[in-house]
Amino acid sequence: MSENIDLIRLIQSKFHNLSKGQKIIAQYIMSNYDKAAFMTAAKLGEKVGVSESTVVRFANAVGFIGYPQLQKQLQEMVKTKLTTVQRIEMSSDYSNEESVLKNVLKADIENIRATLDEINYAVFENVVKGITESRSVYIVGLRSSTALAEFLGFYLNLIMDKVHVVTYTIGDIFEQLLRVNENDLVIGMGFPRYSSRTVNALEYCKSRGAKVVAITDSLLSPLASNADYTLIAKSNMESFVDSIVAPLSVLNALIIAVGIKEKSNLSSSFARLEEIWDKYNIFSTESDD
Repeated sequence: MSENIDLIRLIQSKFHNLSKGQKIIAQYIMSNYDKAAFMTAAKLGEKVGVSESTVVRFANAVGFIGYPQLQKQLQEMVKTKLTTVQRIEMSSDYSNEESVLKNVLKADIENIRATLDEINYAVFENVVKGITESRSVYIVGLRSSTALAEFLGFYLNLIMDKVHVVTYTIGDIFEQLLRVNENDLVIGMGFPRYSSRTVNALEYCKSRGAKVVAITDSLLSPLASNADYTLIAKSNMESFVDSIVAPLSVLNALIIAVGIKEKSNLSSSFARLEEIWDKYNIFSTESDD
């Protein structure tokens, strides 16, 4: 089933053939699709007063293999439209501190599991090759992705001396990308709600002939439209806070894979670093005794 399908119209077209319980689910989704998109089948059933199995049968009745497929389509439809206020309202479903902790950890586990299922290993290897073989590597990550960009840049800079993290400084990001050309690799990362500045930056780099890598949550992401390679990292979170756990895991894997390919350079760099760290007391050596 096409991921671009209008789900609300689809549900409306199937409505008259649904059972009484399924119609209740349909009405709730059509009125509260932004919340339903992030509910499990059990939670949705509890919310509208039907069984979990009725929710699963509803998904089948409107043309999906199962509820997870329906949920995925709902999430793709709404996640870029949710305002911060709506996401705050969604997070109010957590009743106490214990449920917040458990729900957030469970959501991050699911994001990593979904990322593992969807990431393309051939694309991953091509990205690693591009990082090691390009003249320069530019990393673009703005807003909540700034932490990811800085993390990737910090470790890649320990391995090689051709990495540039593009950030908001005195000048605009396009001034930092001025000399990008076909010999360079540009890594852009962004998640809902996507930064238009990041999208525009990747579009510019693509027009300059650079190889573009997008690290984002879906092939439908606007970052992916300008990318030669797209690495999927899930970031779904029923809250106003973006989940960067799965994206961070993907970056860890990239760093380690690049380090393995550049093992000789890495060993030499860290040998010099150890001397510097020791000379200038960068790390505490005090005993806990």
